[in-house]
Amino acid sequence: MPERAHGTTILAVRRNGRTAMAADGQVTMGDVVMKHRARKLRAIQQGRVLAGFAGAAADGLALLDRLENQLERNSGRLQRSAIDLAKEWRTDRYLRRLDAQLLVADGSMMLIVSGDGEVIEPDEDVAAIGSGGPYAQAAALALVRHTKLGAPEIARKAMEIAASLCIYTNHEIVFETVEEQRD
Repeated sequence: MPERAHGTTILAVRRNGRTAMAADGQVTMGDVVMKHRARKLRAIQQGRVLAGFAGAAADGLALLDRLENQLERNSGRLQRSAIDLAKEWRTDRYLRRLDAQLLVADGSMMLIVSGDGEVIEPDEDVAAIGSGGPYAQAAALALVRHTKLGAPEIARKAMEIAASLCIYTNHEIVFETVEEQRD
């Protein structure tokens, strides 16, 4: 099995009806930093869904396009769209070769989607992917449990901690937020 791609951290935090997603900007090939300000995070569905990818850039962007198509087919329902994408990803000969992971969220749900057919909803309101994901997730969980900070502030501080620990994560952090939809 090929070595997993390094070079990113994507983090999502939900608190008080607001979800913040953050991504660093580093792209690494081997032991060389190729880019410092890559954009690995998108707001889609007219800003109602946030999506970030870790792994090969072209593969991640292809998967984000597929997710957008699924969201349109499923009237914006995130969970149904993520499940359909995971099924398509696992069964399609071309898609199976894509080397990426997605972290997707709306105002009420966050999911990790992989090519292994996994669609994982985290137990707590924090999820992360990528090389620095475990560092960012641990920091965010500590901040959620022991502070009253909002989701964007937690995401920023957790990403700063991850960047100080993970050599594949930098301090060029991009944020997007989405509010929980009230009926």
